[in-house]
Amino acid sequence: MMNTLKKHRLFRTLFELEGNSRACVYTEPMWGLSMNLCLPYASVYMLAFGMNDVEVGIVTSIYLFSQMIFSFLSGAIVDKLGRRKSTMIFDILSWSIPCLIWAFSQGFWFFVVAALLNGMMKVPTVSWDCLLVEDAPKDKITQIYSWVMISSNFSVLFAPISSVLVAKLTLVPAIRILYINACVIMTIKLIILYRFSTETRMGLIKREETRGKSWIEMLSGYKGAVQKILASRGTKFAIIISILVEIASMLGSTFWQIIASRRIGVPDELLPIFPMIRSILSIFIFFTVISRIRQSKLKWPLFGGFISSIIGCLLLISITETSILGYVVLLLSLFFEALGMSVLYTLRESLVAIHADSEQRSGIMALLQTTVMLVSVPFGYIGGLLSDISRMLPFVLSIIIMLLGIIATAIFYRMSSARNS
Repeated sequence: MMNTLKKHRLFRTLFELEGNSRACVYTEPMWGLSMNLCLPYASVYMLAFGMNDVEVGIVTSIYLFSQMIFSFLSGAIVDKLGRRKSTMIFDILSWSIPCLIWAFSQGFWFFVVAALLNGMMKVPTVSWDCLLVEDAPKDKITQIYSWVMISSNFSVLFAPISSVLVAKLTLVPAIRILYINACVIMTIKLIILYRFSTETRMGLIKREETRGKSWIEMLSGYKGAVQKILASRGTKFAIIISILVEIASMLGSTFWQIIASRRIGVPDELLPIFPMIRSILSIFIFFTVISRIRQSKLKWPLFGGFISSIIGCLLLISITETSILGYVVLLLSLFFEALGMSVLYTLRESLVAIHADSEQRSGIMALLQTTVMLVSVPFGYIGGLLSDISRMLPFVLSIIIMLLGIIATAIFYRMSSARNS
């Protein structure tokens, strides 16, 4: 059995992981025991405090605005403090503390404060990503990111906990308990990761280079990262794909619960079941589809990811009730969404890792994240306005975003072919 598993590309990569990559990937399933138990209810939890769709959208935009600010600062912070220390400090600030605020929330302003803190997560997004791949073999990057996505989807094993708690205790008390649990588990995860990781080689170099430099001097150092981005067509394409996938992901994660609960009529206690099904499908897709994707041939997988996501949105907005047919169509929409977004998430990260200059990685990723958030910020509010008019409109907007992704991919690879011919 073990020999059979080792022959599979993904399992072979998992068994061969060493150092920081192993520490990052092996601790990632704890995300499923913490935040992923809460996320299926995040939006309807806000509605339970009397907030409307527009206010939910405003909180999302504030969260994105905070992400934009800390995305810009992240490169300097990560180089100054190091990859390992930045991950520890800012994950506590952006996840452990906000979980407590959500747990004891009383309304709109609690969610605003939590969103502002939660936006700090863009610092560990950069530092953790550097910790994950900087010392890893470059030809294993796609497989490593696949395992990150698979690990985050292991929450499928624990999703019924949310359903049982909501059914027994009702929505608000149950989610308060789950947020307290998330605070505890996330903090334990961070301690384990810190214990079994080391600073990367590039992190040590950058920390030494920035010793004695002021924050202003460090931020002005982004000039080199800007030059690298402008000189690389691949990096610019990676930024465009990241923006489009981020917007579509944000719209889906924010408004899926609302359309499922308020338009389709899925009972609150059943809401976690569908993300659970989506996660099971995603894991299956990683082993059967994404494991076959070659880093040198990403054009058609990108097309497939965008098209599959469009089909998922079309099926979702066609459902109007919780009949047997409605649930069947909802499951089909989850399949196409899982297929499309699993591919797009993985390829988005892979494109950045493949094209980003190694010496300027933290700066490039900081500017990339800043640009992504700068463009994405208005879409939380726009999505809220659209949802207030019709619960299906945020997903119509997602379809438009995915079509733009298809166009961007076609242009990039056509220009690449013309340049190589």
